[in-house]
Amino acid sequence: MAKAYWIAFYRKINDPNALAEYGKLAGPAILAGGGKFLARGGKVQPYEAGLDMRTVLIEFPNMAAAIAAYDGPGYQAALQKLGKTVERDMRIVEGIE
Repeated sequence: MAKAYWIAFYRKINDPNALAEYGKLAGPAILAGGGKFLARGGKVQPYEAGLDMRTVLIEFPNMAAAIAAYDGPGYQAALQKLGKTVERDMRIVEGIE
């Protein structure tokens, strides 16, 4: 079964404090859902049409686990803390087996 990945690009962060509060809930919820952080806001070297922005990459055992973690009550509570304080491009993608 192919692994799955959450990829989030933060285009705008309007309230860093709200992002920190979100992280306090989101991190444990993601880990409890089987997620493993591979990249979390480190250095970025954009190429081509890429933009220099906060990027988060999380690996899950499979697509079902990734979706369940996102839809689960723990992560949904974290999203409530985040609210509209950031603009991000977030997606879940299936890896290649």
